[in-house]
Amino acid sequence: MALLDVSGVTLRYKTSSAVVTATERVSFTVDKSDRFVLLGPSGCGKSTLLKAVGGYMSPSEGRMTIGDREIHGPGADRMMIFQEFDQLLPWKSVLANVMFPLLTARKLSRKDAEAKARAYIEKVGLTRVVDAYPHTLSGGMKQRVAIARGMAMEPDILLMDEPFAALDALTRRTCQDELLQLWSETKFTVLFVTHSIAEAIRIGNRILLLSPHPGRVKAEVVDVDKVSNEDGGAGRLEKEIHDLLFAGEATAH
Repeated sequence: MALLDVSGVTLRYKTSSAVVTATERVSFTVDKSDRFVLLGPSGCGKSTLLKAVGGYMSPSEGRMTIGDREIHGPGADRMMIFQEFDQLLPWKSVLANVMFPLLTARKLSRKDAEAKARAYIEKVGLTRVVDAYPHTLSGGMKQRVAIARGMAMEPDILLMDEPFAALDALTRRTCQDELLQLWSETKFTVLFVTHSIAEAIRIGNRILLLSPHPGRVKAEVVDVDKVSNEDGGAGRLEKEIHDLLFAGEATAH
């Protein structure tokens, strides 16, 4: 059984003047330990789709399940990380920010929550700033705190909405490296949104390509790790994905 099953999902939302269709009959599955990427141009509904998986909006058509449970709202089995740097609580230290959802869930004592928070802060390389406050941190460091906070909850799936898009190129590459290193250690499941083909290839082992508005599935690219590790494979794959995204029509790969 797939960990996440999105079946025939159409998402619509109202604006002041119209009802907007963000995605139309999108289907895909995410298996345990997948690094699954939703890739497409701006306006294809990929972030809206991620919010729906997070339980923050309901499909107009179709259904979404995680394990054997239908998604009807947010839950601790899904933790979301956004690209904005202000997602941390400014009045709390790094340690307190990572501890916060652990304590809110009321499943751990304060001592155990602190121990777990410190362990994940160490995993993202921020032990030296454990007592610092968000306003003293760089953008990349804030994102690493957010990742530590999400992973400390040990969710079934980590939802990441273009988390490195606002970073400079060097910091973005470093954060990508750190995310992949964390994945190699714990094999967590991640659903990652990006509009960068290069980032999708670097992060994902499977990539779902979405058409421009409204988002429909154009193709799924599999075995990304295998192909990108071949000599010149990443370049060939980037061209193939570009052609699939911008061709008039494409079929599954």
